[in-house]
Amino acid sequence: MARQGRRQAGGATADTTNAQGGRRTASRKQRRAPASAPEDVISVLARAVREVEATVERRRVTPQVRTKFQVVALLLREENARVRQDRTSSQAHRAEQLKRLDGIATILAKTAVRDPGLLALLAEDAVVSDAARSLKRDMLRAVGLEPAPEQAPPTESVAAPAGAERRVVPQSVVSRQLANPFLAPDFSSARPSTVGSRRLAGWELLNPLLNAFERADGGAPACMALPEPRPLRVPRDRKLMPHQAQLVAAAAAGHRTFLLADEPGLGKTAQALLAAEAANAYPLLVVVPSVVKTNWVREVGLWTPKRSATVVHGNGDTVDGFAHIVVVNYEVLDRHVGWFGEFGFRGMVVDEAHFIKNKTSQRSKHVLDLSKRIQSRTPRPLLMALTGTPLINDIEDFRAIWQFLGWIDEAEPRAELMDALEKTGLTPADPGFHTAARKCVIDLGIVRRRKVDVAADIPARRTADLPVELDEKAGRSIRAAERELARRMVARYETALANRRSGLDTGGIDHDLVRKVATWEQKDASTTKTGENVFSMMRRIGQAKAGLAADYAAQLARSAGKVVFFAKHIDVMDVAEEVFARQGIRYASIRGDQTPVSRQKNIDAFVNDPEVAIAVCSLTAAGVGLNLQVASNIVLAELSWTDAEQTQAIDRSHRIGQTEPVTAWRIIAAQTIDSRIAELIDSKAGLAARALDGSDEQVWSSADVQHEALVALLTDALSATSLDRAVSQGSH
Repeated sequence: MARQGRRQAGGATADTTNAQGGRRTASRKQRRAPASAPEDVISVLARAVREVEATVERRRVTPQVRTKFQVVALLLREENARVRQDRTSSQAHRAEQLKRLDGIATILAKTAVRDPGLLALLAEDAVVSDAARSLKRDMLRAVGLEPAPEQAPPTESVAAPAGAERRVVPQSVVSRQLANPFLAPDFSSARPSTVGSRRLAGWELLNPLLNAFERADGGAPACMALPEPRPLRVPRDRKLMPHQAQLVAAAAAGHRTFLLADEPGLGKTAQALLAAEAANAYPLLVVVPSVVKTNWVREVGLWTPKRSATVVHGNGDTVDGFAHIVVVNYEVLDRHVGWFGEFGFRGMVVDEAHFIKNKTSQRSKHVLDLSKRIQSRTPRPLLMALTGTPLINDIEDFRAIWQFLGWIDEAEPRAELMDALEKTGLTPADPGFHTAARKCVIDLGIVRRRKVDVAADIPARRTADLPVELDEKAGRSIRAAERELARRMVARYETALANRRSGLDTGGIDHDLVRKVATWEQKDASTTKTGENVFSMMRRIGQAKAGLAADYAAQLARSAGKVVFFAKHIDVMDVAEEVFARQGIRYASIRGDQTPVSRQKNIDAFVNDPEVAIAVCSLTAAGVGLNLQVASNIVLAELSWTDAEQTQAIDRSHRIGQTEPVTAWRIIAAQTIDSRIAELIDSKAGLAARALDGSDEQVWSSADVQHEALVALLTDALSATSLDRAVSQGSH
């Protein structure tokens, strides 16, 4: 298909001018040209798209290349529409023109898949830069066409739409405002940032600043100078790594804006929370993707247990208006921008900050609006943008992030950055400007560390749990199934207890009988295919969290490189592959039903092809015998029943030849039996290790974990039943 597209596009260079068919209108305000003009336009587009394709293949995607790519897409769209509406040419001629345009479109699409930044430029709502408009005019004039007058783009405002400004104000927030007048935010001490007349005031600086990162030498630093780690108070069961302590020390020393771009697995969440603690940036607003919302609350409990956190769900009916930390996901941000703007936040953290790179999207506008309000009303607020996306690859995408941090506005650097640029004594025309300008931006707060750079700080292999909240309907259904299973086992327990000949009542839970009932249930589950059991529930949980796990794997692939995605069930793999395909991410599928030739072909594609970002693997079929050292991040979408099976999967990447520490991200469905099983697997892992080291402990099998899960479920249900009875008797 790509070759066909190249032949079609290449044919455009052989086009000749047919002056006899040319027609012009008298008006220069309309884009009309001779019949030869469309052919000339196609020739220009064919040449331009081949230049872009060749550059992208060499992985040299500069702002100029992105501009040319977008202009080709814009002109291609316009030319396609013009040819279809043209009634002055024959049907055969129009068909030939459309065929050649399709060839260019094919090359354009193939090229876009190689770079997410290019793919975003194909969107209907993609921002057209001034440079793109200028190049478009030049390309049209080069073929003798006068561009149609363009309407001035509407002035962009970061303010939320008036109709959405106060859609929702949770009752708890109203109560907070009424409960204590001293809680009302004091905005009097905030001072707007202004820039007076300076030597650089007449220069266009934003593009040179971005170019400074494009032109950076390979050895140029990408991280601000950080102070030495200092002793910090953290909970006793927590240990802060030196690279994390450095950032917290910077916040404690007074630094207030950070673009924290550490690679995944280096603890950005903990750094953000402890930086807020060091800066006393409460109340703190945290904007996150929905998949990590629960994990943020969990991390608050681990790292800053004295601070309360609340999560905004839907309309915010369950929000705690008195909490120190408010966590909200991008999808519901529009409902709450009104009261967020008046809440008096002293800090704001944006997780996966590359989500706001498209400044025309509503979520980006809301984030920028809230940041602007916080900066205008709070003296030196803490602003942190967290992302694992490498800076050098898509620096154009960081305009919105720099604006969120208050480093720039729509047109120019703001006061602090302008001051730093002035102190260099250089202008964009001077040879050393780009190096000096890049350092000025980095010193504002860019922090970028790689795993290999801090390998001594982190374990060679670690497992990190990522709790996720299931879809509301699926979550209710699964929790109802758990309750039904527990009720069935309680009834079985009570029947067995009543049928005992001795009739002895111990006055508490008979744990021996509990284990027997769990054994009976486990046996029935393995032989009976009807009714809800622990196996069917785990499968349903896997299906419910498949999309969330795939979304997280996609985020990792974009920011950290290749990812191995493990699942137990085929339908979970199917859902994940649909998510990756929808997001334009190439993947290789490694399953048990493949022929050896097909399996090896997919393995080779993942290992050798830099464009294949994710390997979707069956936990049972691909958990052994594979060498996948090209990936250092693993997503375990479903839990295995043993630590050994989990370890075998991780060892596909953590093996000889691996040059980076390996992180396995275990996706856990919160408030379900999934969490209990994860705890059991971890607790049995230590026993298994001691057994393998020569002790007398028994190595735990999958059946043991299943049995223990049922024992725990029944014990919890019996405890709750006993408590309910005691309360009922006490009330009478």
